[in-house]
Amino acid sequence: MAARAAGGSGDDGQDADAPLLDDLMPWSVRPLRTGRPWVVAPDAASLRARWDRLVRAPADERERLFRASRARDPWTSVAALPGQSTGTGRFAREDGPCPEPVRIAHGPFDQQWLLPDHRLIDAARPELWRVADGHQLFVVEHGHVPRDTGPALSVTALLPDGHSPAGRPGRIRPLYRRPGGLEPNLAPGLLALLGEHHGGPVAPEAVLAWVLAAARPSPAGCVVPLPADTARWSAGVELGRELLRLQLRGARGRERPRLPGGRRPYVRAAIPPVPTAPEYDPDEETLALGTGRISPVPAGAWEFRVGGVRVLELWFGRRTASGAPDPGGLEAVRPRTWPQEWTSELLELITLLALLDGLRPRQEGLDVGPPITAADLRAAGVLPAPASARRPASVLDHQEEGPDGQFALL
Repeated sequence: MAARAAGGSGDDGQDADAPLLDDLMPWSVRPLRTGRPWVVAPDAASLRARWDRLVRAPADERERLFRASRARDPWTSVAALPGQSTGTGRFAREDGPCPEPVRIAHGPFDQQWLLPDHRLIDAARPELWRVADGHQLFVVEHGHVPRDTGPALSVTALLPDGHSPAGRPGRIRPLYRRPGGLEPNLAPGLLALLGEHHGGPVAPEAVLAWVLAAARPSPAGCVVPLPADTARWSAGVELGRELLRLQLRGARGRERPRLPGGRRPYVRAAIPPVPTAPEYDPDEETLALGTGRISPVPAGAWEFRVGGVRVLELWFGRRTASGAPDPGGLEAVRPRTWPQEWTSELLELITLLALLDGLRPRQEGLDVGPPITAADLRAAGVLPAPASARRPASVLDHQEEGPDGQFALL
């Protein structure tokens, strides 16, 4: 999370010559564009059932269920996604088993499942798939919303789709440009300059931690003031590492978020098979889902917003939409009753939001002090970043399968 840290809205004098995240992490990718909502779901079983229904349907019914767009139809010729062994023949001829769904970050703080078949996704951003591995971390900007007090960005170890709750897409910025945690996606010379200022080597993840702690939203993009003082730098990195640990939610060997004893949310009354929209009682710190009850739920978790949208309400609504746009379409293939695993995910999300909210005062009090300005970075030759740093690195060390089983031309 990166809220309005250091007490600013991103347009005060302190930020007048602060670098943008776009300066510091030059390579960015636009959000994924699925083109058809049915390829994403909160549960993997629904995706498998949708696939089975689609491939078993007669030709005319298959075309209707597919929901063709200008980028994809059942006869589109397209290569497989990097790292995926899905078919590359025309989908109109597909009759094989469902590819294994992959877990993705669906917008900020939601985790869902995706069918990783390039034939089904309008813009899957293959360059992201090529660098998504056990070392990679992705920074996701949420897009600027005026007067929003929520976080400007989030970080995930999952492949993110970059979805914005407010409908204002930001950018996806991998921490590394190559698999294996190689070649940081940082302006060339930035790590060396920070090391000179702060008396020793600076790791890419330390820069990411500072960005999480200090980034502020602005109409021009995320502003990231850099401190010249080592004590302030160290304090911000320490705070950022805690934010990173929470947002990774147990990934990369981190501990899963936990509230202290007595403050952990529990199910006080079982969530019914078809719960109604959530209602919050601030006096009792209780979240009601029909006859179901969860408490304690801190007010900060309930009120936590991104892009002006309450995260818990958005999360619940994605799982309980009363009807798909086409009742006969694939989006209507979904759980008929509330799965138990969703309750566990909800408890984890409440915990995460409560802990992130608890760190807001430290973020708002983060003092940058005398800054390293964008002018300083330009004088040191760090900025502007070269054009090559804004393009994907050439990471292919093997042949990728192209359309209809042909090898891709590299």
